[in-house]
Amino acid sequence: MVLSKVVTIFVAVLSISLLLINNGVEAFHKVYPHLQSVSAISVSEVHRTGYHFQPPRNWINDPNGPMYYNGYYHLFYQYNPKGSVWGNIVWAHSVSKDLINWKALEPAIYPSKPFDKYGCWSGSATIVPGKGPVILYTGIIDEKNTQVQVYAIPEDPTDPLLRKWIKPDAINPIVIAGQGVNGSAFRDPTTAWMGKDGRWRMLVGSRRKHRGMAYLYRSRDFVKWVRAKHPIHSKTTTGMWECPDFYPVSLKGKVGLDTSIEGNHVKHVLKNSLDMTRFEYYTLGTYLTDKDKYIPSNTSEDGWGGLRYDYGNFYASKSFFDQSKNRRILWGWANESDSQDDDVKKGWAGIQAIPRTVWLDPTERQLVQWPVEELNVLREKEVSMNNQKLEKGNHVEVAGITAAQADVEVTFSFSSLDKAEAYDPSWVNAQDLCSQKGSKVQGGVGPFGLLTLASENLAEFTPVFFRVFKAPSKHVVLLCSDATSSSLTSNLYKPSFAGFVDVDFATKKLSLRSLIDHSVVESFGEGGKTNILSRVYPVLAVANQANLFVFNNGTEPIIVENLKAWSMKSAELI
Repeated sequence: MVLSKVVTIFVAVLSISLLLINNGVEAFHKVYPHLQSVSAISVSEVHRTGYHFQPPRNWINDPNGPMYYNGYYHLFYQYNPKGSVWGNIVWAHSVSKDLINWKALEPAIYPSKPFDKYGCWSGSATIVPGKGPVILYTGIIDEKNTQVQVYAIPEDPTDPLLRKWIKPDAINPIVIAGQGVNGSAFRDPTTAWMGKDGRWRMLVGSRRKHRGMAYLYRSRDFVKWVRAKHPIHSKTTTGMWECPDFYPVSLKGKVGLDTSIEGNHVKHVLKNSLDMTRFEYYTLGTYLTDKDKYIPSNTSEDGWGGLRYDYGNFYASKSFFDQSKNRRILWGWANESDSQDDDVKKGWAGIQAIPRTVWLDPTERQLVQWPVEELNVLREKEVSMNNQKLEKGNHVEVAGITAAQADVEVTFSFSSLDKAEAYDPSWVNAQDLCSQKGSKVQGGVGPFGLLTLASENLAEFTPVFFRVFKAPSKHVVLLCSDATSSSLTSNLYKPSFAGFVDVDFATKKLSLRSLIDHSVVESFGEGGKTNILSRVYPVLAVANQANLFVFNNGTEPIIVENLKAWSMKSAELI
């Protein structure tokens, strides 16, 4: 459960006094009492999205309890009904037939009982055979921020929209922190899964001093839960684990799996949202069912420098198994990069990223993500570009679409890697490297890519680009989404987000998809191996004044082998 708002600060980490700048948001929960109930007089449309999910006004954060049930997709989310900064949080509720167009219902959960009087924080939904959907969430019982886990069920399970939810007094709260557990750092229960022994299991995020951990609880009836002797997994120096997620992925193919599936044909994913950095990371590993222990594979770091779903504004993510299409779908919250006062003025804050299908890469070293196929129904007015050569310094407009609200898929190719710059082994942080070698810094193979939300004279633009380096034994590919030049407004958080891309260079090609939506540029590199969502607020490059270009600023000529771009219709939100 995330409370804080976008502000760049420095975080003191552990006893070693390591200072690092976090993801443009506070490392500690912050409340703005004087702003949290300030109603919007009007709602600014300038930077509102057309097809990313956001309510008509006010603050949102974590996606909660997503599920598919009786023909409807359900999305719950943390929402302030009274203002556009964090506060007064309820579980808002929207339903959809297609994950793109949504109907808002009344809030499903709001503070109403002693066990959630001071807050209804994040959680998950589990569809329990014989019971239907059950929501588990975190309730706050006092002003000391004591956190407990609460059980909620539909008042009428036959209602296809599941409009009203109840919290049985006789059983709640179902889990309290207990001896040895930090009760003020004990939240965000996961979707539960059934073991072969017939017992349900769920995880709750926590920390012990600076060790992040996911406590494991078991239950036979989904009501009485008992904590296991040991956490399913923990890791030193990572701090509080918020919004943990734990699920299986198939070793072959893109088909998603029910959360209870286990066996030799799967790997498991453990994802944690790190309170201290406001980044998420995940590991792939083995779930030892007989010991209820999770062992990460050694193919990536288990810690702050590990793999991420997304290397930009993306936090508090939650996945679910969509049994209607046998896929696993991932939701993530994209926070703002402006100030609290800006949010009050514009009357809204926060969006959800486009829901993504998730599967295991054939290398088994990482996950792959791609926007759900339903998004394509919003495409219209297609334009294309083929075999366009880009010499160093070239930028060519992609004309004929609404560049402020578009979907772009492009494949770049090049004939040689000989001009790739040497890779310095000290460049382990992709974001720092992007800051150092942005789109304006000439290179060898790259930078090349897209200039999105660009003003005509390039006074404003958000570049999404690749840059290729030569290491002793391989080539290193960097994907950047650089907001440094995104706006003439100076008091914004404008980071150079970036991640490295695992690439087989047999074909000398790189692919990119970018979803451009007024204040969002959500990009998927090399088929969804490395993904970056940036929040930007141009002044000039808005509405019909926004432009889209392909560009190359490297000495190696680049070919835009195939580009397709579409204007995007707006999604319905009723």
